[in-house]
Amino acid sequence: MYTKDILIRQLSEMNIDPRGTLLVHSSMKAIGKVEGGADTVIDALMEYMKDGLLVLPTHTWDQMNENYNVFNVKTEPSCVGLLTNIFRMRPGVKRSLHPTHSVAAFGKDAEEYIAGEENSHSPCAKGGCWEKLLLRRAQILFLGCNLTKNTFIHGVEEWNHIPNRLAKNPQPFFSIDENGIKHDTHQYRHHCEPPATEVSQYYGKMEPAFLRGGAIRYGAFGDAKCILGDCVKMYEITSEYLKNDEHLFDDATPLKK
Repeated sequence: MYTKDILIRQLSEMNIDPRGTLLVHSSMKAIGKVEGGADTVIDALMEYMKDGLLVLPTHTWDQMNENYNVFNVKTEPSCVGLLTNIFRMRPGVKRSLHPTHSVAAFGKDAEEYIAGEENSHSPCAKGGCWEKLLLRRAQILFLGCNLTKNTFIHGVEEWNHIPNRLAKNPQPFFSIDENGIKHDTHQYRHHCEPPATEVSQYYGKMEPAFLRGGAIRYGAFGDAKCILGDCVKMYEITSEYLKNDEHLFDDATPLKK
């Protein structure tokens, strides 16, 4: 059974910068048995990153739609896992106002980091939390999950103006902040016209290129196999491939080296 001290040691062994910015995609099931369960996992992450900025996605894209379109930052559950729902409720954690792709942040500059998401009208808009990962030279930890969960690559596609990634027309959404104030946060949602499908299922094809380019390395957290990514290098490598092929993620065709 893993203890908090063991989990913290494993984070250190991956050479995660404890004073930097770390975003974590996670699978609690993959970690195995932990003394104290999921709360101990969050304790370990928060303690390790206490002098930096810890970010977890608290997305709600699965439940938000044209009929259910009011996002309450205090009460709306995350659709991306147990750990994200525990983290968003912890004292000192701040959650962004994005109605479908919110994140929760703890530590250095947390309020500054999440500020302005009510002005982001696409999932990974320029100036929003996902681009701020790039600007902060953040690391992304895929804790027991693979690169198909790499929301950051959605951002890379947006910033490179890849066609057929966003809906042509916005959907009406509203976000209620911690003070009960309602904000218009309409969204041009992720959308692909045929023959393209859900492009994130093909993001894993970047793994060999990321490995060659030093953008990722491997580690362990509990029983979970982990991938630790460098945002700047992932952005640079993916952007270069997209310049040569804007249909890179339309299907499972392997990368051309």
